[in-house]
Amino acid sequence: MHADKAPISFRRLIDDIGTVDQVGIEERVAKYTTRSLKKNSKVFGLRLAVTMVDLTTLEGKDTPGKVASLCQKALTPHDTGDIPSTAAVCVYPSMVKYAKKHVGGTKVKIASVATAFPSGQTPLKMRLSEVRGAVADGADEIDMVINRGAFLAGEFGRMQDEIAAVVEACGSSTLKVILEVSELETYDNIRAASFLAMRVIRPGDFIKTSTGKTSSNATLANNQVMLEAIRDHFLSTGVPIAMKPAGGIRTAKQALQFLIAVKETLGDQWLNNRRYRFGASALLNDLVRQLEKERTGAYQVPWNFSDATDGY
Repeated sequence: MHADKAPISFRRLIDDIGTVDQVGIEERVAKYTTRSLKKNSKVFGLRLAVTMVDLTTLEGKDTPGKVASLCQKALTPHDTGDIPSTAAVCVYPSMVKYAKKHVGGTKVKIASVATAFPSGQTPLKMRLSEVRGAVADGADEIDMVINRGAFLAGEFGRMQDEIAAVVEACGSSTLKVILEVSELETYDNIRAASFLAMRVIRPGDFIKTSTGKTSSNATLANNQVMLEAIRDHFLSTGVPIAMKPAGGIRTAKQALQFLIAVKETLGDQWLNNRRYRFGASALLNDLVRQLEKERTGAYQVPWNFSDATDGY
């Protein structure tokens, strides 16, 4: 939606929440890439990033055995160096019961994508049934996709009603609302969708950039737009909403830049895995490799680090 062609509902929302300064956003995130963390600060950041990873496999060929390997890696990312476990494993609903066998009762949460991930293109009744089934099987967290068609058509009430219905279906499980930023096209749209979602989810629930299944996923810029929306929502309501960038974050260097953005925009209160996650399983190997380099003084070859994920 571009402002000059947007429905009245969108223009009213933008009048309420404000527009995004595109140049300002891009200048701000460019500065994050110039920062450099050294020694103890770098190790702290790398270990923190490990604890924020949602270790994910979302393939049609997923099997109980692959999920078992994923869970083992989540619990023990590497066999040396006292590296902490990840925040969660994320799987399709049919695999939740297998994940529960391996990480149930541990610090590692079980997350499941739902609501006809990644398209969201099934009737709401079916999407809600999928959520309830995943929760019943043991999912601690649900990653849902919004109705992008409803949002882009200016049907904001419909979009929010669907999110609210998923909140109810989640029960006590945490909800992560995926905006699919590449399909929203503009920073103003990303900010608008963020506010619409935040107004109907609960304190501690997440907004999330992407499914990881499109050509364009998390960037420092769209992450920044969403962080600033979270900040502004918190300042006006006192309700803390969590954040999850997903897709395309593959290196430790990138992860540290995202954490700098969190610290400088939201502060230390968001520097934990209750309020910030990475949906980027391919990232874990590089984080571990960098931690081992800091511990031993030398890089190990990449194939020393097992890969139990699909690169999400």
